[in-house]
Amino acid sequence: MDSITIHNLKKSFGRHPLPAVDLEGDFAVGKGELFGIIGPDGAGKTTLFRILATLIRPDEGTATVEGLDIVRDYRTIRTILGYMPGKFSLYSDLSVRENLEFFASVFGKDIDSNSDMIENIYCRLRPFEKRKAGNLSGGMKQKLALCCSLIHSPSVLFLDEPTTGVDPSSRRELWENLAELRDRGMTIVVSTAYMDEADRCDTVAMMKSGKFLTVDSPSDIVAQFDRRLLSVRSDDMFRLLHDLRSMETVEKCYTFGDTHHVTLKDGADVSVDGIAGRLGSEYGHTGVTVREISASLEDCYMNLGDK
Repeated sequence: MDSITIHNLKKSFGRHPLPAVDLEGDFAVGKGELFGIIGPDGAGKTTLFRILATLIRPDEGTATVEGLDIVRDYRTIRTILGYMPGKFSLYSDLSVRENLEFFASVFGKDIDSNSDMIENIYCRLRPFEKRKAGNLSGGMKQKLALCCSLIHSPSVLFLDEPTTGVDPSSRRELWENLAELRDRGMTIVVSTAYMDEADRCDTVAMMKSGKFLTVDSPSDIVAQFDRRLLSVRSDDMFRLLHDLRSMETVEKCYTFGDTHHVTLKDGADVSVDGIAGRLGSEYGHTGVTVREISASLEDCYMNLGDK
């Protein structure tokens, strides 16, 4: 059963030449699925979230949440939806406890009757529940925002880049919490610019310029990478990038951490030692290391994004 469906959804703003969201065809999120939307800033993730959360209307197309139309049934959808925007949007001058009580009251709920949904998260906030929300650390603000999104026991949860600006420990705790909620049957849609987080999702949609490049499980996306991939270093990394891109056997080359990742053209008959030798003898590089590696999700995104 599908929890969310999307059909030919489009949204543009003003006179901008390209739509912010331009999803042709049909897409669906299964009930109880942890669905990740992965892409850089400007890909269209937030606009898509705002459409599905009934905050803005699409220009074209339709979508449903739990079988309810996002335009016609927006009032009902808002009662079954949890939404955590990317920017901290709670009341900074209210305490932790007061924020939670307020958001519970908006849905006609109280904290005690819904505490089971948030207990594993709120237990870390309880020592600070009298502290004003504006004085919390980034990780604690994240936990409070998640609690406020869950206090009415929603069927579907949207989280827009929830790990931006928080420490690695809080990032890990959040994903552990999401896995627990998914295991309890909640449908979760989360967006992120961090490719390493996509491995924690059941299904991933890679998004660029308002479009989905691919929608599949993380393992299947990696399995579909159909080029040889190399990791290359030298003592002059800036010049190395230009020189690698000039080689006739190289399809694309991009910086990846402290190395350059090189995708070879289909059928390129060249060895690792051959490339290393050319970089030394023909291009004058020193300290050259070349390794053949397996693709990551970020490599898959770079490969798909240029097609």
